[in-house]
Amino acid sequence: MLEDLAVFGLFGAVALVLILFAAAGLKVVRPYEKGLIEMLGRYQYTVDSGLRWVMPFIKRIIKVDMREQVVDVPPQEVITKDNVVVTVDAVIYYEATDPVKLKYNVGRFIVAVTKLAQTNLRNVVGDLDLDAALTSREVINSKLRQILDDATDKWGTRVVRVEIQRIEPPADVTQSMHRQMKAERERRAVVTEAEGDKRSRILKAEGVRESQILEAQGQAQAIETVAEAERFKLLTVAEGEAQAIEKVFAAIHQGDPTPDLIAIRYLEALQGIADGQATKVFLPLDTSGVLGSVAAIGELLKDTGSDKLASPGR
Repeated sequence: MLEDLAVFGLFGAVALVLILFAAAGLKVVRPYEKGLIEMLGRYQYTVDSGLRWVMPFIKRIIKVDMREQVVDVPPQEVITKDNVVVTVDAVIYYEATDPVKLKYNVGRFIVAVTKLAQTNLRNVVGDLDLDAALTSREVINSKLRQILDDATDKWGTRVVRVEIQRIEPPADVTQSMHRQMKAERERRAVVTEAEGDKRSRILKAEGVRESQILEAQGQAQAIETVAEAERFKLLTVAEGEAQAIEKVFAAIHQGDPTPDLIAIRYLEALQGIADGQATKVFLPLDTSGVLGSVAAIGELLKDTGSDKLASPGR
């Protein structure tokens, strides 16, 4: 009985050891990680995320974070092209592309990329003068990112972007820049005010000129309208008189007047002309017939008068 218990205890101990051995080999690789499997210190293969089992004491798994990482480059003094000392600091964003190179090709990646960024930052900013450095951050970011990306490619990483956080010149230079900006703003204010006054005067002069032009055009149109109305009036009156003359002339011809009637109307017209107010006398072109009729009427009047004078003596 004791022997059975001893055997049972031995098997239980062995089973427990096996269970603990198996549990010790279970490893969890998270979704943002890659697992590097080494056996006796030698790289074997790479595993993806999930539950993995590696033989304890023989193999081990090295987890590499594949997420985008941030490296803060400490502030440093940089001399610009025009010999101005400025303080510059930057931030580097990178991500791992090859976990094997990242693990085995570089020992301390953060230190290496920081020193590399500081060195190249001095070179890039040193090629620019102060004004260009302050206004060309995008250019500095692009150049520095390209340099770091090319240099860190053998380390299995990709530099996503580089951001210059601060470019700070010395205090005296900053004060000089403030005075310069103030003077520039005042100059622009004076120029803007002068341009506004000039524009105002031009607009005022143009307004006066356009007003005079419109007034002259209005007067010209008024004169033209009055002249047109007068011309229309004269034409209308002339047409009316012409129609009246035509109707009178037609009526005279239709009535077939005798020379005696014409003579009498002629005498009446002469009587109207000789009323003391007329200054002109109008005679017809052909006066022979009219004067003959007038003479005949005169003879008739004489004969009548003679008869009246002779009648009392009878």
